[in-house]
Amino acid sequence: MLFMNIRSEKSLKTLACAGLALGASAAVSLFLTAPGCASEKKKAPFLYRNFAHRGLHTADKKIPENSLAAFKAAVDRGYGVELDVQLSKDGYVCVFHDDDLMRVCGKEGKIWDYTLAELREMSLCGSSERIPLFEEVLSVMGGKAPIICELKTGPRNKELCRKTLALIKDSKGDICIESFDPTIVAWFRLHAPKLLRGQLAAPPDEYSGRAPLIGYALSHCLMNFLSRPQFIAYRIGPRPLSVRLSEALGAMRV
Repeated sequence: MLFMNIRSEKSLKTLACAGLALGASAAVSLFLTAPGCASEKKKAPFLYRNFAHRGLHTADKKIPENSLAAFKAAVDRGYGVELDVQLSKDGYVCVFHDDDLMRVCGKEGKIWDYTLAELREMSLCGSSERIPLFEEVLSVMGGKAPIICELKTGPRNKELCRKTLALIKDSKGDICIESFDPTIVAWFRLHAPKLLRGQLAAPPDEYSGRAPLIGYALSHCLMNFLSRPQFIAYRIGPRPLSVRLSEALGAMRV
């Protein structure tokens, strides 16, 4: 009888330890993946709306992507727009998507390798259009349509964040920010908490250039504790359980 009681006591302790471990694991998961809160008013301009990715450009490249003509065409047809910003060598906030200039401009190097004057000499897809400044795009759009602004990771992220925010504050209309870099999203959480912010993410194999642990954390949005994104834009395909948990906790899915 005593032997049975001892075994029962050990079983209870084992179950209690397992329960505590599961509870701790759940608490850690919630802490790492929980999103930030956004009011319905803040989310409304970006819901149930079509967005022209890099502007409304044409297949024949007569209206190239990320050109002023493409953004004007999007506004004229009632679309919101998604765009990407990067810094030039001399610190101008330029609208450009790719990590390098080759595909669109036929030049070696990256945006931040060139001054604005040098970038202005480059053609977009062989057209008469040039790489625009963010402030020029904002002027063309005139606050008539919402903008999803992605900040690209580069060598001067804080400068890019600071200058982008200054331009957003001086503009009209609805603008939200997003980035694949959670530290950029976290910067906006700290310096512009009223601005809708989002985390971009993708499957682990798209982070092959990073350390495996960092790639895993980024792909599973395990750095939400830094940025508390209010929406998550995940690359098309199955989403990890951690991302679905974040969505269940209130993150917008876009």
